[in-house]
Amino acid sequence: MSTPALDRTAVTDAPILDVLAERWSTRIFDATSTIDEAALASALEAARWAPTAANSQPWRVIVARRGSEAHATVLGSLMGFNSAWAGDAALLVVFVAETTRDGKPMPWALYDTGQAAAHFTVQAHANGLSTHQMGGFDRDALSAGFGLSDEFTPISVMAVGELGDIRTASEEMQQRENAPRERRPIAETIIVND
Repeated sequence: MSTPALDRTAVTDAPILDVLAERWSTRIFDATSTIDEAALASALEAARWAPTAANSQPWRVIVARRGSEAHATVLGSLMGFNSAWAGDAALLVVFVAETTRDGKPMPWALYDTGQAAAHFTVQAHANGLSTHQMGGFDRDALSAGFGLSDEFTPISVMAVGELGDIRTASEEMQQRENAPRERRPIAETIIVND
């Protein structure tokens, strides 16, 4: 039995690229599928080519495949509801910002790392992978678990894999997946439009 396709395309106020309108964050992953290594390589390559201040590239990634020790470490750091569903994803990817270099702060590192993660998600979606980014995790536990030095700060954890079958999910999960996609109106986002 094949998984029914979910159409979660955003209703936008102005035209945007299909890959952006169609990308959404699922919490239902196929717990048996392995990662498409070619799709992963392309997503990592897209992250590598994200814009960066002074070509500093202040991001790193931890790629943790389901079943590995690294995956267990990342999964163990997740908090609340995230820990209930994210383990089904084929990968957990940690985006890490290099916030200082040579003893000097790199104030743009968080922004640049976010851009790398965004490029990763768009390319992953274009290649048929589903993603969901999370901020609910224990940063100190991740830093300790992977021996990260003080100049590196875990910023987000992203679940990556094939979309699972919504029909097998709990009622609560189905409600979350089927909830309307909403964003604040652009007029409430723009501070100045002079």
